[in-house]
Amino acid sequence: MSKSLKFLLLFFLLLIFSTYVPKSQTDIKSIILPIKNIQVRNAKVIDEVLLIEKLSYLIGKNILFIDKDKVRSTIMKFDFVSSFQLKKIYPQTLEVIIDEKKPVAIYMDGKKKLFISDKGKMINYIEVKEFTNLPIIFGKKIKFKNFFNNLKKINFPINEIKTLHYLDIGRWDIVFKNGITVKLPKENYRDILQKFLLVYNDSDFEKYKIFDYRIKNQLILN
Repeated sequence: MSKSLKFLLLFFLLLIFSTYVPKSQTDIKSIILPIKNIQVRNAKVIDEVLLIEKLSYLIGKNILFIDKDKVRSTIMKFDFVSSFQLKKIYPQTLEVIIDEKKPVAIYMDGKKKLFISDKGKMINYIEVKEFTNLPIIFGKKIKFKNFFNNLKKINFPINEIKTLHYLDIGRWDIVFKNGITVKLPKENYRDILQKFLLVYNDSDFEKYKIFDYRIKNQLILN
């Protein structure tokens, strides 16, 4: 083995062992490959400056040996974070790529507002212009995820919904921004919604404001 190759091998081994930091000592600063920059990508709702501030304890730590559990605990405290990835940009930059939760409705829990994500997860409410016109949901122990997925599957005009009301017996009422109310049965409501879409924009039905499908095989108009 040539001297130059031996030197490179020894240097590589020295680098590995000199940069190893046991988990119990992750607060120790590193003189080799220290993190100097933290960048955040894809944060639209999350306060990027605050997130970087919360992760500032990583500054000076070795970029090769990051306590991922601690980082995860820090990042997931931000309510809008769905998931994230860490990307190491050598020699000194750590990039955090955020996947945010997507609110699709606002849930009224008494006087308290909560967002509901497309995955059915509750998110603490904050004022975000993009989400001010979302449908508002009323009711207790709502079963929203499956209901929302069914609306999407049939291309239901969700953006035209003003409020959704979940009744204790397990069924939904939909109120549109134009004042139309659709009263759904507890069972087979997806088929009912598809039938409703056939007449929703039909001029022959424009004088009706209530479409009541609660009784099987009947439509009561009002």
